[in-house]
Amino acid sequence: MSSTETIIAAPGRLSARISLNELIRYRDLLYFLTVKNFIIKYKQTLIGVAWAVIQPVMQMVVFSIIFGKFAKIPSDNVPYPIFVYSALIPWTFFANSMSACNSSIINHAGLISKVYFPRLLIPLSAIGSQLIDFGISFIVLVGIMIYYGFPFATHLFMIIPLILLTIMTTIGFGALIAALSGIYRDFRHIVPFLLSIWMFLTPVIYPASLIGSRFEFLLNLNPLTGIVSGFRSAILNQPFQWNFLFISLIGSMFFFIIGILYFTRAQNRFADLV
Repeated sequence: MSSTETIIAAPGRLSARISLNELIRYRDLLYFLTVKNFIIKYKQTLIGVAWAVIQPVMQMVVFSIIFGKFAKIPSDNVPYPIFVYSALIPWTFFANSMSACNSSIINHAGLISKVYFPRLLIPLSAIGSQLIDFGISFIVLVGIMIYYGFPFATHLFMIIPLILLTIMTTIGFGALIAALSGIYRDFRHIVPFLLSIWMFLTPVIYPASLIGSRFEFLLNLNPLTGIVSGFRSAILNQPFQWNFLFISLIGSMFFFIIGILYFTRAQNRFADLV
C-alpha cells in the first residue's frame, strides 16, 4: 500500500524552518523549473540564446566608449574592455537574477495555489536559469582576452570560491526580493530602480581604488564590492583586496540567512496573496 502525505500551508502560524532534505527530494522539480525558466526567457526571440552574449558585450562596448575613452576612467593599466567585462560577469548575473526573482512568485501563482512543494525552489530556479548565461559570459571573456592578447592569470583558481560566494549572495537577496515582491506588489517597481543605482555604487566601471580611503567604508557596505573586485583581481592577476572580500563574505552570509528566514516565514501567505 502507498501512503499519501497531506501538507497544509496556511497563514497564521508561520514557520522559519527549512529542510535541506526536502529540497534534495524535490531536486527534479528544481531542474524542471530551471530549464523552463531558461527556455521561456528566450522563447519566440529572434536570436535566442545569443542575447546572453549580446547584453554584457553591448554593455562593455558602451561603457568602454563613454567611461573608458571619453571619461578616461583608469583601468589599472589593462585594456578597459577587459577591465569592465571582468566585473560585468558577476554583476550581470546578480542583477538579472534579482530581476528574475522579482517576478518569480507572481509568474508561478497558478502552481503555488494548486500543489505543495518547497516554495524556495521558485527563486532558486530563477537564479539557476541565470547561471547558464553566467557560464556563457565566461566563454565570451576568454575570446576577449585572446583578442587583446591578455595572458591568463595564475589567480584563476580563486574563481571557484568567488562563484560560490556570488551564488550565496544572490540566493540571499533573491529570496528576500521574491518574498517581498510576492507580498507587496510595489516592490516589482522598486527593484529595477534600486538595481540601476546599485550598479554605480559597485566598482564595475571604475576601480575601487578610485574612491579613496576616505569613503572606503561606503564601498564596504555593499556586499557586491568584494565580489566584483575579487573577480577582477582573479581574472586580471591583480593583488586581492582581502578586506573587501572578508567584509563581502560576512555581509553575504548575513543576507543569505536573513533572506532565507524571511522567505520561509512569508511563504505560507503566497497562495492567498498571488
